[in-house]
Amino acid sequence: MRYAFAFVLGLSASGLAAADEPGPLPSGYWPESKVAEILGKTQEIRLAPDLSGLGDGDEAAVASLLRAGEVMQRLYEDARHHQALETHRRLVWLDRTLKSPKRTKDLLDLYRLFQGPIASTLTNSREAFLPVDAQVPGRNVYPADAMAEEVKAFLSDHPGRRAEILAERSVVRRASRENLERDLQTLEDGALGTLHRDLKARLQGLRKNPDPKAFYAAPYAVAYGPELRQVFGHLLDAAGRVEESDPEFAAYLRNRARDLLSNDYESGDASWVTGRFGRLNAQIGAYETYDDALLGVKAFPSFSLLLKDAGATEALRKDLGGLQAVEDALPYDHHKRVREEISVGIYDVIADFGQARGTNTATILPNDPTHSRKYGRTILLRRNVMENSELFAADLRIWKAAVAAPFAADLAPAGNFRRTLWHEVGHYLGVDRDKAGRPLDAALGDQADALEEMKADLVSLFTLHRMAKSGAIDAGLLRAVQAGGIRRTLQNVKPRKDQPYQTMQLAQFNYFLDRKLIAADPVTARLSIDYARYEATVTALLREVLAVQYEGDRDAAAAFFEAWGAWTPGLHEALAARIRDAQGARFRLVRYAALGE
Repeated sequence: MRYAFAFVLGLSASGLAAADEPGPLPSGYWPESKVAEILGKTQEIRLAPDLSGLGDGDEAAVASLLRAGEVMQRLYEDARHHQALETHRRLVWLDRTLKSPKRTKDLLDLYRLFQGPIASTLTNSREAFLPVDAQVPGRNVYPADAMAEEVKAFLSDHPGRRAEILAERSVVRRASRENLERDLQTLEDGALGTLHRDLKARLQGLRKNPDPKAFYAAPYAVAYGPELRQVFGHLLDAAGRVEESDPEFAAYLRNRARDLLSNDYESGDASWVTGRFGRLNAQIGAYETYDDALLGVKAFPSFSLLLKDAGATEALRKDLGGLQAVEDALPYDHHKRVREEISVGIYDVIADFGQARGTNTATILPNDPTHSRKYGRTILLRRNVMENSELFAADLRIWKAAVAAPFAADLAPAGNFRRTLWHEVGHYLGVDRDKAGRPLDAALGDQADALEEMKADLVSLFTLHRMAKSGAIDAGLLRAVQAGGIRRTLQNVKPRKDQPYQTMQLAQFNYFLDRKLIAADPVTARLSIDYARYEATVTALLREVLAVQYEGDRDAAAAFFEAWGAWTPGLHEALAARIRDAQGARFRLVRYAALGE
């Protein structure tokens, strides 16, 4: 309340509270021109699937699941920046106080676009546009002042704490009395205290000799205890609504609700992957580690509510088989047994939250190699994103700006669909543990995501070439796949090191150049493609990537990306400038009809 009163005084002194059109905002807010620069390069996409075919139980479940998603959205924003939620509340209050002028509405749109107070600029730097601290590599799942070297040194001195500190669904804290008291207070909750009794005893021991230089980890179930209690309630309510019409989906929701409190996802993963659901599906929980720029091991909250197309899904499942033969054909020597039947579905997005929000086209989960071995994985193809005509039109503009005229017609939506499908399957195949038996996230740390995404890209291209040879796809579809594989590598700005997708895309582009699959005109930088070199180039790069993964050497992985990470003014920047001119929007803000948008 003291801050709010001071803020009001500040507004009045500036003349903001009384003005119809506000003057300058308090310090720390981006100027109007800078906000307009980003929003002027932002395209809005609205997803509005037809929900009229849902029964009463499904409709009621959707409402409860959307409420759960909103909680997960706030958790995601908090996990990325320690001041996100408070500054958003202040901005909302400011907007209401000023009666929603364009100035504050634009700032709210910017917050929605970047899911927090840190923006990506047109030059790909990260800047705060609200009055908050600069973003740190550990986001808000490590202490704000912690550096990777300090955490690694602690682990070196305390090897027995490694599994605790690096657990993917935990917040690392300094072992101060204040932190320990807060988490012990959360553990006074009867259910959490029972489920995490070993943690409670450990924290009580640390409290006897608190040491702010030491670290401990609080499971998400404890770190986000009150919020996950809310999600638990919403999931149980949704389960009750569909118990009669969709009992397997109801069982999954109940299992996942309990998972969130136990911090153990196995029961939910098992019922999710093996379940046969009706019209609804939902990705719920923290799975992907892309946001962790410190060590690359912490998963961030996500939630995706999906509507299944039963007919299209059944047709796709019939076409997706023979996975063991694909695995056995991959260019490495340590093949594994895989499940021939894999759960896959074609969906329309009802609403996404947290790390799932945006224009993500497809997902394969869970990532845990033990869960995958025991239960398999599920692929979620987001049709109303993949087939969005505005998104493909932007892709086509980029493609035509980048390649020479003879190749301009090669890109097609059907190729992107097949390539994306097999990209997701590619995550299921190949190396999933290093030669020491460690999961790749643990072995490769901050390099794991980029390598894994590159592997999936290359497995997709490798497999589709094999399918073309066998006659499973025709030459026209293969050409569209090949074009899509090259389009995937085109960059509009030099990647940052904390961008795994863009990092691996640049590495592929440079490898393709080196192997003369693509060649750039020395004057225009437009690309020509030697499709005859495609299969051999993809196979060679895939062999290298699988070898790096299997070795499990984080420094060797970093050296691999350093070797293939060149960015030159004459080629890369010239090509990127043409792409920027052609593509139109640089950012996409997704709205959801189900949220009343």
